[in-house]
Amino acid sequence: MTLMNAIRNAALAALLSALPLHAAEAEALPAPSGDVILTVSGKIGVTNGQEGAAFGLADLDQLPQTGFETTTIWTEGVQSFSGVRLSDMLAHVGAEAGSLLMTALNDYQVEVEAGDPLLKDALLATRQNGAPMSIRDHGPIWLVFPYDADTNLRSEIVYSKSIWQLTRIEVRN
Repeated sequence: MTLMNAIRNAALAALLSALPLHAAEAEALPAPSGDVILTVSGKIGVTNGQEGAAFGLADLDQLPQTGFETTTIWTEGVQSFSGVRLSDMLAHVGAEAGSLLMTALNDYQVEVEAGDPLLKDALLATRQNGAPMSIRDHGPIWLVFPYDADTNLRSEIVYSKSIWQLTRIEVRN
């Protein structure tokens, strides 16, 4: 065996031995519970299927929950929102930094930069005033911001990012 063949065989063996570890890592999440309401795909390191990481409402409820009260331009009076912080979801699926293409049930899309400081407290809200949100009421997931907490969040730019009926997040470069 030549030196070149030995090096090539060693490199191939190292590559093949790493494949099962990568496959196990890619399947780290359990299968979704119930109907899938959110799929995160693209540049992520943790999945539970070929499409990426799929979540039902019960799965989202198992993640760290947070909430806030705020007014919105779409609702009357102060509303209470709770769910998973967007940054926590991205960390949960091992998302690489980049842009996020978010898609709603009606194919409305918004693109945001994952590192945008305005997203710091963005919430993937699954509940409004303590109740799960129906499709009719902007659900099952609405990306909301604590609009009353910072005047920078009360702008057309942020309002346009407040996508409701959110079903997909694609992490891009």
